[in-house]
Amino acid sequence: MLTALAGCQVRPLYSDPVGTSTALAAIEISDADERVEQEVRNALIFLVAGGQGEPVNPQYHLSLDVTSRAMGVLYDQNKDRVDRASAGRIVVKADYNLTKIGTGETIKSGNRTAVALVDFSVQEFAKVRAVRDGENRAAKELAELIRADVAAALSR
Repeated sequence: MLTALAGCQVRPLYSDPVGTSTALAAIEISDADERVEQEVRNALIFLVAGGQGEPVNPQYHLSLDVTSRAMGVLYDQNKDRVDRASAGRIVVKADYNLTKIGTGETIKSGNRTAVALVDFSVQEFAKVRAVRDGENRAAKELAELIRADVAAALSR
């Protein structure tokens, strides 16, 4: 009976495992190619480093590839019988790969998706702004999901 329980670990649910926050703070994140990817990158830097910025001597490298897309989901017909989107979704997807810099060993790789719902106005500027705000919200949510995945991988 004791040998079966010897492999079990009991830890407080919301405690920070020893060394995980230090390991998270030692992650460098790849440069962004476009605006939404930069939003995800900025949010990730803040989340993994606790607001301290990028590490001087990183131990891990996180490569990101982020794509985003806006689509209408509800269409209304106006008086001219033209369909116009009144509500939509912003879908932001990321493929990521966490590697140890010294060895090149892959620690965690995966992909995540975040969705933000938006209302489209008939005014063009309001529509553009709604899409941008939706992208920003989805980017922050995506960064939180990736941080959780990476933290779980580093705590093992």
